[in-house]
Amino acid sequence: MNWESLLLMRSEIGLLAIILLLVIFEIFSNKKQKASIIPFALILLTINTVIGFLPLNTGEIFGGMFRTNALLHLFKTTLSIGVLILLLQSADWLKEKVITENKSTEFLILILSSLLGTYYMISAGDFLMFYIGLELTTLPVAALVAYETFKRKSAEAGVKYILSSALASGSTIFGVSLLYATTGTIYFDAMAEILTISNLSILGFIFFFSGLAFKISLAPFHFWTADVYEGAPINVASYLSVISKGAAVVILMIVLFTVFKPLIPIWSKIIYIIAIATMFVGNLFALRQQNMKRFLAYSSIAQAGFILLGLLSVDQLGATTVVYFVAVYIFSNLGAFGVVQAISAASNKENIDDYEGFYRTNPRLSMVMMLSLFSLAGIPPLAGFFGKFFLYVAAASKGYYILVFIGVVNATISLYYYLLVIRAMFLRKNPDAIPYFKSKPYMKLGLIMAAVGILVAGLYSPLYEYIFSISNSF
Repeated sequence: MNWESLLLMRSEIGLLAIILLLVIFEIFSNKKQKASIIPFALILLTINTVIGFLPLNTGEIFGGMFRTNALLHLFKTTLSIGVLILLLQSADWLKEKVITENKSTEFLILILSSLLGTYYMISAGDFLMFYIGLELTTLPVAALVAYETFKRKSAEAGVKYILSSALASGSTIFGVSLLYATTGTIYFDAMAEILTISNLSILGFIFFFSGLAFKISLAPFHFWTADVYEGAPINVASYLSVISKGAAVVILMIVLFTVFKPLIPIWSKIIYIIAIATMFVGNLFALRQQNMKRFLAYSSIAQAGFILLGLLSVDQLGATTVVYFVAVYIFSNLGAFGVVQAISAASNKENIDDYEGFYRTNPRLSMVMMLSLFSLAGIPPLAGFFGKFFLYVAAASKGYYILVFIGVVNATISLYYYLLVIRAMFLRKNPDAIPYFKSKPYMKLGLIMAAVGILVAGLYSPLYEYIFSISNSF
């Protein structure tokens, strides 16, 4: 392996170096120096993210186990931006609550380790690398979900997540073993050439898909989502909803469009049914929620149903719409979760009724929340509108007009429950409204980045065109 080949793993090597530096810092720093770990980690991650914007060659290493191209590299950079925003929003929580327990460095290491796993997962060229990345993504998050050890709900959420993820991982690896038995290989390209429609290959696909459906929170594999989101720290719920789910969606797209292309007549029907079920389950259950974390959990389930519309296209247009929508979704969800976290930190309130009259006391945060929810609902000219529109176009291009109509109906339902939160903030009066509070600089910067991302991704149309131009590998 020469230096040029090693640079194909530039993002992974940079992130691994950051993790090792954090470990060294934790070993040699004293208690007074612990607070400096947060800006130190943010600076290092910012540098690695900026480096991600530099062009990178297309290629593969380790005999095809690891591969990268412009589209995958762009998505990794997008995930890095998302984690950077998330850590900015988490900085004050780490300073005020976690550093005193001497657990701040561990939190950062776990988050970045999980991000490293997403990198390897989406760059996988075979199922071994995919599974290593999947587990590296999942195991650190299991510890993060139960990070607030003094809360019973957090510990309960951690147990639910680790048990559910263990079952999902078992299902995934069993599906891979059946596919290996059918084809005699675990490499994506080689399997795509050999795979045919048979009972064993279909069964292997179903088990494999079931495991990934857990990660994406597709119905009926979504039952863990609301309980885990509610029990986990808000920033960890945000990570699960945005980064972990986004990476799982992209790797699912890759294997469907390449490895399982011979099985399109089978899995297109499965995706069709699950898309409808996921949209309705997410939207209808979101109508009943009062807790904002559970509310956003079911919202994320519904959004996952919309993403499946793009997967049915199985072409360059489908790949472009899925990656674009996930990028838009990252900024929109981080904006909403960021405001929820800011409010929870200042007032310890997390219910929709608690937001009544919030605009009168905190107009700027209310505007960020409105911007994020309108983007999630698909209101023009925000990024979420274009994301959903392109998904509808991708599905309609293959003749799925009924599914597009069902998607529009569900978008209307989602608009209603998003407006419930906006009505509480802007139209309701409450003499005991959450008093004015000033967000800390880190939180402000994180929310500004999320809001700018929503606007730029929607109004700056060349972003979609650029993704389309580099997605020709599909």
